[in-house]
Amino acid sequence: SEEEKEEETKFVEWDPTGRFGRTTQLLGRGTYKNVYMAFDEEEGRDVAWNQVKVSGLPREEKQRLMTEVEILKSLDHKNIIKLYHSWIVTEKDEVSVNFITEACAQTLKKYAAKLKTNLDLRAVKSWSRQILRGLDYLHSQSPPIVHRDLKCDNIFVNQNQGEVKIGDLGLAAMLDNNRTKSVIGTPEFMAPELYDEDYDERVDIYSFGMCIIELVTHECPYSECRNPAQIFKRVTEGVKPEALDKIIDADLRSFVLKCIAPINKRLTAKELMADPFLDKTAIKAQAKPKPTAAPEEGEAREVRKKGGSLDFRVKGRILEDKTLRLRLKIGDASGHTRTVEFPFNTDSDSAYSVASEMVEELQLAQSDVRTIMNEIENEVKF
Repeated sequence: SEEEKEEETKFVEWDPTGRFGRTTQLLGRGTYKNVYMAFDEEEGRDVAWNQVKVSGLPREEKQRLMTEVEILKSLDHKNIIKLYHSWIVTEKDEVSVNFITEACAQTLKKYAAKLKTNLDLRAVKSWSRQILRGLDYLHSQSPPIVHRDLKCDNIFVNQNQGEVKIGDLGLAAMLDNNRTKSVIGTPEFMAPELYDEDYDERVDIYSFGMCIIELVTHECPYSECRNPAQIFKRVTEGVKPEALDKIIDADLRSFVLKCIAPINKRLTAKELMADPFLDKTAIKAQAKPKPTAAPEEGEAREVRKKGGSLDFRVKGRILEDKTLRLRLKIGDASGHTRTVEFPFNTDSDSAYSVASEMVEELQLAQSDVRTIMNEIENEVKF
């Protein structure tokens, strides 16, 4: 009801600076953590208010947690959820660490599940590039930051911009040799060496490989196992998850195998970013937008949409084999127009994947993804 909605948007708590107000609207819940919708009064934007219960932790551990939060606050990368502010609250025996982060509407897991049959390989490549950029940034810190619990549930997507961000760095460990390393994470996504408590940042690459398996097959890796003990046995014996067999594309399968290879053969994020599978020129070879004057024959409709300072027009005509030839005209404020043609297969392509590819290929703003996607959807009429 309207009253309930109003109740959810009321501020019930403020941070010590008075900048951030918390509502009762719950965005997520974990064993030790609640995430609420909050508002940044200074910037006028929605944020996420994370509450982590740390009661029972020794004083040194609490201090270490705060040190880690401070380090995370210093991180600044477009593919990492930004942490803005943190503080400790002590009430009677309850101690909690509160921190404010960027708010992202949806997890990549939910978003991919929604696309399901329309999930295109180009979208998977785009997401992979972005996740690897984020991981490379974390792993390049000194000392490296290891996420240790990377999964599709804590990778977020900003639908309007098509941007992917790694979140939930709560388990992240500064990989410092003085630290004791512990087994922590989600069994299905944990690299075998994590169980030996002797690992480096490439445990995140293994988890990333498992994320791709889940995104593409819509099946959690090792779902054939009944309990964590069975998963542990298979992982440590080097048995691959059954879901891997459902990946039909040979290049994608080969790429995933590089990610989940034994530690002595596993590549780093930087090395994987240079992998031919993710090479944009390889994508262009599949569906290269050709800047040509499109022939006028055939049935065509035209739609126009202003996107930022650019004027987008998508025009389509039907070719054989359920393929449309779409023509995208991009006009800027000075009246200069660029035209690109690209094929669109109604069976295998999605408006999102093609729009994302267009934006990457033509070096447009990420915010143009949504505009172009809407125009493609209007033209193709899903």
